[in-house]
Parts: sequence; structure tokens; C-alpha cells
Amino acid sequence: MTKTPVTNFRIPPDIKAAAQAKAEAEGKTLSRVVVDLLREYAREKK
Repeated sequence: MTKTPVTNFRIPPDIKAAAQAKAEAEGKTLSRVVVDLLREYAREKK
């Protein structure tokens, strides 16, 4: 497994908790969800 750089950012606790719960229910890590969302965001047309 390739190690990726660690990136830190601030997020309100309630949003993190809700996202973490949903990710776990879907069998994903929160990191995977964030990477997928950022990848999709970066692909969007300007």
C-alpha cells in the first residue's frame, strides 16, 4: 500500500461525527470518503 501525505483540516465536530457514522455504515473510512469527494470536486468543470 502506498503511503500518501497526511493533510490536516478543521471540521465542526457534528459534521465529522455524522460523516464518520455514515462512512462506517457503508463500510468505508472517513479518509476514503473525503478522497472520493475531493476527486469528484476536482473533476468538475469550472
